[in-house]
Amino acid sequence: MKLATLNDDTRDGTLIVVSRDLQHAVIAGQAAPTMQAALENWANVEAHLASLYHQLNSGDAADAFVLTFDQLMAPLPRAWQWLDGSCFLTHGKLMQKAFNLEPIENADTIPLIYQGAGDDFLGPNEDVALPSEADGIDFEGEFAVLLDDVPMGCPADEALRHVRLVLQLNDVSLRALGPREMKTGFGFLQAKPSSSFAPVAVTPDELGDAWGDGRVHLPLNVEWNGEWFGHPHGGEMHFGFHQLIAHAARTRRLSAGTLVGSGTVSNNDRSVGSASIAERRAIETIANGAPITPFMRFGDRVRMEAKGADGSALFGPIDQRIVQGGAPCV
Repeated sequence: MKLATLNDDTRDGTLIVVSRDLQHAVIAGQAAPTMQAALENWANVEAHLASLYHQLNSGDAADAFVLTFDQLMAPLPRAWQWLDGSCFLTHGKLMQKAFNLEPIENADTIPLIYQGAGDDFLGPNEDVALPSEADGIDFEGEFAVLLDDVPMGCPADEALRHVRLVLQLNDVSLRALGPREMKTGFGFLQAKPSSSFAPVAVTPDELGDAWGDGRVHLPLNVEWNGEWFGHPHGGEMHFGFHQLIAHAARTRRLSAGTLVGSGTVSNNDRSVGSASIAERRAIETIANGAPITPFMRFGDRVRMEAKGADGSALFGPIDQRIVQGGAPCV
């Protein structure tokens, strides 16, 4: 099943069911008016949504319409809780080596995860408005999962049954602001502006064999200004989503609509490129003593998409421009 959120000029939009080929959609209806409502009442609305999905794919859905991605918000436009991990250890090790950072104790046995801002997610084609190029504008290609209610103490071997949807995102980062915020021990704030999401969220079964061990076993294709930047594979994730969920739920329950991210997709094989500029700069620093690749400028575009092994559409692409923003507060 594939779901998305239609922009209707409200904060939460209208939930729609999307065809397998991402060409058509139908409004989900009053049973699930928004993505958040569907997640909070999944057991009661799943069959209805699945029926609409079947009708849509067979060409029998009443009121189906042609879908364009610029109609869409993020699949979940705002989340009660956004928890982002750093589960590709290659990425962390490169950053540590390049910038002489102290290794994080137990990073290979205890997941790294922080609580981000989930109040203002961006749609797949929305401009990313930021105040200054001097902040070190970067993209980060990731996968994520959306959960229903998770009880406190949920063990890893039961956690995946709470995963309702899988998503793909660009976790925009401002690299010049990150080091100070990390040193405080309080986590990111200014260094993590609004993240943006691919147009469609999919149930795990839509991924077929590409969903296994709590991981998305697919390459994430990244282009910067129309040129290939990387296609690292999600299967190299050190901690699976089940382990992230169990870690987050150790001392508290997780409410329906909690979003959990994988962190930047990164591989040991350098030939596959990277999913963030910071990683490429780290590789350049290790090899040459200094980075070569600049960060993003206003007017730059980034495109990200993960497709099925057969080339089929899954989440649809993120395709967005970086622009100057930051109007005065009135």
